[in-house]
Amino acid sequence: MKGKLFLEIHLIWVMLMLGQLHGYKSCVENERKALLELKTYLVSISEEGESDYVLPTWTNDTKSNCCRWEEIKCNRTSGRVIRISFGGLYLKESPLLNLSLLHPFEEVRSLNLTGYGFSGLFDDVEGYKGLRRLKKLEILDFSLNEFNNSIFPFLNAATSLTTLSLRNNVMKGPLPELKDLTNLVLLDLSSNRFNGSIPVQELSALTKLKVLDLSGNEFSGLMDLQGICEWKNMQELDLSKNKLVGQFPLCLTSLTGLRVLDLSSNLLTGMVPSDLGRLESLEYLSLSDNNFDGLFSFGSLTNLSKLKVFKIYSKSNLLQVEFESSYKPKFQLSVILLRSCNLERVPHFLLHQTDLRQVDLSENKISGKFPSWLLENNKKLEVLLLQNNSLTTFHLPKSSHNLLFLNVSVNAFNHLFPENIGWILPSLRYMNLANNSFHGNLPSSLGNMEEIEYLDLSHNKFQGKVPRSVARGCYSMTTLKLSHNKLSGEIFPESVHFTDITTLSMNNNQFTGKIGRGLRSLEYLYMLDISNNNLTGVIPSWFDELPSLSALLLSNNLLEGEIPISLFNMSSLWILDLSANSLVGDIPPCVSSRTPIVLLLQDNYLSGVIPDTLLGNVTILDLRNNRLSGNIPKFIDTRIISILLLRGNNLTGCIPHQVCGLRSIHLLDLANNRLNGSIPSCLSNTSFGLGKKDTFYGYDTGVISTSAENDRVYFKSLLVLDPFSMEYDTNTQTKIEFATKHRYDAYMGGNLKLLFGMDFSENELSGEIPVELGGLLELQALNLSHNNLSGVIPESFSRLENVESLDLSFNRLHGRIPPQLTDLSNLAVFKVSYNNLSGVIPHERQFNTFDTQSYLGNPLLCGQPTNTSCNSNNFQEPDTEVEDDESFIDMVSFYWSFGAAYVTILLGILASLSFDSPWSRAWFYIVYSFIHKVKNVFGKTL
Repeated sequence: MKGKLFLEIHLIWVMLMLGQLHGYKSCVENERKALLELKTYLVSISEEGESDYVLPTWTNDTKSNCCRWEEIKCNRTSGRVIRISFGGLYLKESPLLNLSLLHPFEEVRSLNLTGYGFSGLFDDVEGYKGLRRLKKLEILDFSLNEFNNSIFPFLNAATSLTTLSLRNNVMKGPLPELKDLTNLVLLDLSSNRFNGSIPVQELSALTKLKVLDLSGNEFSGLMDLQGICEWKNMQELDLSKNKLVGQFPLCLTSLTGLRVLDLSSNLLTGMVPSDLGRLESLEYLSLSDNNFDGLFSFGSLTNLSKLKVFKIYSKSNLLQVEFESSYKPKFQLSVILLRSCNLERVPHFLLHQTDLRQVDLSENKISGKFPSWLLENNKKLEVLLLQNNSLTTFHLPKSSHNLLFLNVSVNAFNHLFPENIGWILPSLRYMNLANNSFHGNLPSSLGNMEEIEYLDLSHNKFQGKVPRSVARGCYSMTTLKLSHNKLSGEIFPESVHFTDITTLSMNNNQFTGKIGRGLRSLEYLYMLDISNNNLTGVIPSWFDELPSLSALLLSNNLLEGEIPISLFNMSSLWILDLSANSLVGDIPPCVSSRTPIVLLLQDNYLSGVIPDTLLGNVTILDLRNNRLSGNIPKFIDTRIISILLLRGNNLTGCIPHQVCGLRSIHLLDLANNRLNGSIPSCLSNTSFGLGKKDTFYGYDTGVISTSAENDRVYFKSLLVLDPFSMEYDTNTQTKIEFATKHRYDAYMGGNLKLLFGMDFSENELSGEIPVELGGLLELQALNLSHNNLSGVIPESFSRLENVESLDLSFNRLHGRIPPQLTDLSNLAVFKVSYNNLSGVIPHERQFNTFDTQSYLGNPLLCGQPTNTSCNSNNFQEPDTEVEDDESFIDMVSFYWSFGAAYVTILLGILASLSFDSPWSRAWFYIVYSFIHKVKNVFGKTL
């Protein structure tokens, strides 16, 4: 009997299992067809050639079970689809999603459409009410698309939703109401462009909310959270990365169930309240990147026994965080960030923390020894950031540690670097020791860091050769910075093993020899800077074998020979700096880079003519101080050139009218050549006059890599909280020298983009100054000095409202100084010295600041700051009609005076020779000997 009962029960279980398996194996037929229709639509909006890769397991095979298709999950019992995603798709730009294709999936609970680039929704059956057909839909993820506010009417129909994520879309303006989504528990609107005040009213109906993320928007105004503070179920609140002002909202301290609170990266001011200690459920608290000030006692957090992450950082530098020496909290932190908190020592309570993973005490005033005990006490510590402090002694722990990120840059270390660094910290991926005074040789143990990706030892006093172990053992290196030291020897003469390196900076050292062949195998190298060394030999022709090379900086060495044509054929090059070497020969005719290039060839011995095809893809061209000759070429393509510097060559001829086609120019330097002819009046057609400010300026180049610990979660959170990441920002700024305000200054980065200047000085230009130059409204510096320009100063110069430096000295200008020039409110330097100007010097506004140096060599000028009074009987106002004749009479008088002085001196010498004296006898002896030798030479010839 018992055996029969057992057999019946067993059969019942088998039947149930078979039923479940049968239900799991077969999906509902109409849903299978609906999925295929959905696939057909997705194929129609996919990029060309991608159709074969769209959900390939979704096949029109009646034996195929759609519950086993990729990105689909079914209910095991009913076989109905409960979760849909689309997998890896490459859709056309800004496609729309047809919601009517989802109507058959009445049991679907989760719809994940993350990262497909959808820009809108439509439903040709239900209209805005399309999502109400999905009555059991609970989770809707539209993150990482291009949706705008137009989807909100559709969303309000999905009243069953409990989780809605719209993160990383293009929504903007005030937040539309979501009053019908009363079942929402999690709402993520982060990384959009919503603005206005915090939308408390629009969210007031969402009383079940436990998780709210409004971070990364443009919400502004006072942080008035009174409505949000009434949501007693709230567990996670993220308002970071907005523009909220005011003080910390005290009502938040009543949300005793709050686990996560992130108010970082706003504009909050005032004191950090001690009432934070009331939030006893808090695990994550970030107040960093605000403007808090005053005193904050860390002891107020004593009762937060669950706290795992605490971050605070004040941009005001007025926040003082204090710790009692006996303070011993109940919590064990995983992450602590106390940046710019005016700490003078490492907080004592950290001695009792044994589970730390990340410690950031940067930008404080901590002095003394490096806190190696943090490594000894916290075996799981991964990140230690102590940059911008005043630490003086760097001691490592005795045993090895698996630390991943170490930054002690900008401290006061001034001793030998530990030889065993590579053995104690072999797992480092990031190490920054820059801007200290470490000296001695680089430790060979660095080669033991096989995982190191970023190594910055720049701006120290290291000397000697780079250890061979670094080139052989640091396999993972992507960024190596050794610049501004005293390192010597050759640069990697042998092959290296860090073949994935992208950035190599070894500039400003004492390296010698030829450019090492070990660089030849670095196929991913993006930037190479070996400038300011003592390198010799010729530039290798194999640089074009490095397909990723975008920045090649070889300036200020002793390189010689011609420029290899292969350098101009590198398709990825952005900046080529060969300046200040001893290069000779012609300039290659054109550049083949795919992107606009910065070409710096100044201060060499280059000769020949400038190719007329050179500007085709060049945004900055610097050829100053070479030996180039011929005319300025009639450039074929001038569309993108923004800086053209040809100063200090032997260029001749007129300024070609093609220069007037420089529609993107903002620095033009033709000074110190032998150019002649007149100044083209059509220069008003250049960008100096057009005010074009949206030009692409390819000035700087760099690479940003990021190393993040996304998989290390220190507590559970429903939000996508900021993981730790370290950006490897490596760039080079183009530096350009330009003369303005009596100085020859260097400009770079943002300052360079703001400078508009034109310098035609030290040439042989003649004729009158074109009145059209008064239309160069963007000019800040104009120098026409040391030419042969005549005529009057144009009154139109009063329109140069941005000009700060105007130099017309050493010309032949006559007439008055236009009084309208006093309207130039930005004018700081004005020079008209050594012309033939006359009349009263303007004496208003900026002209009150100019001294006599501005007017020297113009004897017919009167008034301040000269000593010539315009009312003096000796001063006679010249007649402008005969100014040219008077100028001519002055020159004739000068020649007569010079001739009289010459004759007087000659007669004086002859008279002195008539006396009998030792030196006169010596003089006649020398003359006699010279005549005798000449006779002998000619006698032999005859």
